[in-house]
Amino acid sequence: MTLSLGKDGVRHFLSLSDAGGEAIAAILGDAQERKAARAGWPKGKVDADAPLAGHVLAMIFEKNSTRTRVSFDLAMRQLGGSAIILDSGSSQLGRGESVGDTARVLSRLADAIMIRTDSHSRAEALAAAASVPVINGLTDLSHPCQILADMLTLIERKGKLAGSKWAWLGDGNNVCNSLIEAASLMFFDVTVACPEGFEPDIAVLKEAAARGRSVPIVRDAASAAVGADVIVTDTWTSMGQADSDNRARVMAPFAVDEALMAGAGEEAVFMHCLPAHRGEEVSDAVLDGAQSAAWDEAENRLHAQKSLLLWCLGKL
Repeated sequence: MTLSLGKDGVRHFLSLSDAGGEAIAAILGDAQERKAARAGWPKGKVDADAPLAGHVLAMIFEKNSTRTRVSFDLAMRQLGGSAIILDSGSSQLGRGESVGDTARVLSRLADAIMIRTDSHSRAEALAAAASVPVINGLTDLSHPCQILADMLTLIERKGKLAGSKWAWLGDGNNVCNSLIEAASLMFFDVTVACPEGFEPDIAVLKEAAARGRSVPIVRDAASAAVGADVIVTDTWTSMGQADSDNRARVMAPFAVDEALMAGAGEEAVFMHCLPAHRGEEVSDAVLDGAQSAAWDEAENRLHAQKSLLLWCLGKL
């Protein structure tokens, strides 16, 4: 299928809206097909069509990472390409080189750039100066790659995405923001249960409303969970955030335990982007239980990102 190019013909992916609903559907469909085609293969074996042979992804990490680092690296290997990892502390970014100058250099040396950083504006500045696609591997505002994996996981579990009901419990953080954006693009519902003062980004909520998707904000976790197809949460304190003791206190009523999952029903799926703080936002019994899809989510980062890379590079 033919998808429209972004500004200047470069397909950046700083948010789900950069792709749009039609492209997201194509990415998820391709991810399902590629995952199925690799069943039983060694992890390092290249896909039969090797669509990114000779291509290089430059990855900038200004925040620690396990899943993002490994999944993007392996994604490029399976697609036939390669990846170069740059940590800010060991690159010129850590010595004051501007984001724009880094973008211009990497655009000459790599076919695409992925950045994982605290500041969303930093990712935007990188994309503004780059002449190759820039992918948001996580910022303080959003985490669109995670939500691609979450949507792929639900499709695997339930057979469809549109019309599903999701309940987000806890901090209205970057992952929550991307989930809300996804709901407005892909026609499913999200209810956010969070303490006062920890709501999702207001601009994200307004954008969803403009697309016709209102997002209820409630203060009771149990009521939000009733009838939900998916219960999803995240750590209460992200990397670099202060006041963890206060956060733990106000977030405690939004923890996901066996009683809350029972209220949602035995068909409900539990998701968590990981890493999890066991015994805080989620109990061991839920995370390790039959309703948990957390490990599928982690694997699906790889499969969704492979197809995302193909879209960004104009091959999907």
